[in-house]
Amino acid sequence: MKRILTGVFATCFMSTALFADEMKMAVTTSFHNSGLSEVLLPAIKEDLGLDVQLLVVGTGQALRLGEAGDVDAILVHSKTAEEAFLAAGNGTHRREIMYNDFVLIGPKDDPAGVRAAENTAGALQKIADAGAVFVSRGDDSGTHKKELSLWQAAGLDADEFDGWYRAVGAGMGAALNTASGMSAYIMADRASWLNFGNKGDLELLFSGDAVLFNQYAYLPVNPEKHVHVKADMAMQLEDWLVSDRAKALINGYRIDGETLFVFNAR
Repeated sequence: MKRILTGVFATCFMSTALFADEMKMAVTTSFHNSGLSEVLLPAIKEDLGLDVQLLVVGTGQALRLGEAGDVDAILVHSKTAEEAFLAAGNGTHRREIMYNDFVLIGPKDDPAGVRAAENTAGALQKIADAGAVFVSRGDDSGTHKKELSLWQAAGLDADEFDGWYRAVGAGMGAALNTASGMSAYIMADRASWLNFGNKGDLELLFSGDAVLFNQYAYLPVNPEKHVHVKADMAMQLEDWLVSDRAKALINGYRIDGETLFVFNAR
């Protein structure tokens, strides 16, 4: 049986005893919202007899769960934060699994003119110049960290934005729902956008810039720091995630004929 714990509710179950064939993995809301977990977890259970409990949180919270030893592994998408996690001795190593990309979403009439932008920095500058409503996750997730870095690369400081910049402190699905309700601009990972059912008058306006690359990586928690973590199961899961079976499932996962993730484990 699969168990999925979200946000703050995850911490309520930290002390729950697990069966021998269960492990905990913290994953990003963008990964879960994509729907890929619904494909992978049953296959993992079938192949390994391993029941993976997902704690669905932002990347920042996933890393903190790993640091505290509350999970056995994490699957996240913020390389700089992941490397800091490893440097502090919280994980054993980092294994790249798959990637997709970030996209800029906005109202179909595109009042800021994002469609005409030559690059991501130009698109963000157009939104800022127009004072068009922009929804930020604002939750220290990998998506939020990436978004802030892109504003900075465009020479803009999100801390100085006026009322048009709305940080909602929520996961990808909830942030997309907010953007849909406000007819606002938002940055999302492509997979979550394609699997999002409440698009309203929003559509994908800008993509394809190399800076929007979005890599997901798997990091087992360090058993030398937390002796109770299930390191053997974490390694079992890693071996499966880089297998041909996982490659076929990841590359074969599509919505409306469009691929959501590309396997690139080595």
